[in-house]
Amino acid sequence: MKIVIAPDSFKGSLDAPDVCAAIREGLRRARPDLEILCRPMADGGEGTAAALQSAMGGEWVRLRVTGPLPDLKVESAFVHLPSERIAIVEMAAAAGLPLTPPDRRNPERTTTYGVGELLRAAAALAPRRILLTLGGSATVDGGIGMASALGWRFLDAHGQPILHGGAGLNRIEHLDGRAALRMPEVEALCDVQHPLVGPDGAARVFGPQKGADPEMVERLDAGLARLAALIERELGVRVRDLPGAGAAGGLGAAAVAFLGARLTPGIEAVLRAARLDDALRDADWAITGEGRFDATSLRGKVVSGVIGAASRARARIAVFAGSVALTPDDWRSAGIADAVSLVGPGVTAAEAIRHAAAHLRQAAEAWARRSL
Repeated sequence: MKIVIAPDSFKGSLDAPDVCAAIREGLRRARPDLEILCRPMADGGEGTAAALQSAMGGEWVRLRVTGPLPDLKVESAFVHLPSERIAIVEMAAAAGLPLTPPDRRNPERTTTYGVGELLRAAAALAPRRILLTLGGSATVDGGIGMASALGWRFLDAHGQPILHGGAGLNRIEHLDGRAALRMPEVEALCDVQHPLVGPDGAARVFGPQKGADPEMVERLDAGLARLAALIERELGVRVRDLPGAGAAGGLGAAAVAFLGARLTPGIEAVLRAARLDDALRDADWAITGEGRFDATSLRGKVVSGVIGAASRARARIAVFAGSVALTPDDWRSAGIADAVSLVGPGVTAAEAIRHAAAHLRQAAEAWARRSL
């Protein structure tokens, strides 16, 4: 029997390779004879660089950059593949929500400046192409921090530069790209397809989880609309309603406008890099999963991508998750044969997060004894 394990990370506890390892160990405790292939997945959010590095190879280049707050420095890294002349930069490695102390989460202050520092360091290695992963951000700054680190200037009515945070968006009067660093080809991998502004935009949908109250959400949305109008007027690029422009607090729009990037659904890029269709050939089961399995999992996320690939291969699908928010009717109608939650009798959410690897091993072993 052949099983392919292709999960996302479990946010806050395990990255995707560790999820793979825990499930594999549990399966083999029950069935040592299984043929098991591991393909760590991601959708453009946190952990995408690690998933791509697992599939493509390369080396980690480590450096210290500005974190999500202007006064915060973080140890970060990007992936360099010298033979392929590719660099992989993950925005969450510099501006991710987990890097921001909970009591300081404020998208009017948080910045993508460190993402620009990562991109500058990657560009210095003369890659032919940079993959920029968007998702998991603490920011709603429209990417002006990132662009500022690459030489763009965002000027107020007095000609003074605005560097950081969403609060400055409503004061920008002019864009100045004369000193901007010339970048190689950039492909931006999105974990969502939301536009920049409006009811489904970056501020209204994602601002609250990053610390924005209702009044702040309205200011941020207005600021992003102002930035979009300036980009269209001064650069001739329309980003306001572009699918994916709202990814990472508007960094998707900035990637298009200031880097000339092409936006791509992250899961599609990872599926190609991992050659999941090839791995699933003749597979009996595909096991995927994430921290929380809910309705969004079926819309452009890792689980939905693996479902599509497994369905093409006619493999049965099981989902392992920290918690399962869908009913059995919901997940069965999506083509899933089984869904396993770590949270359950005797296991709280806090316990499942704290000891995720152990609970995954136990759950996989029990599932294999029951289902295989």
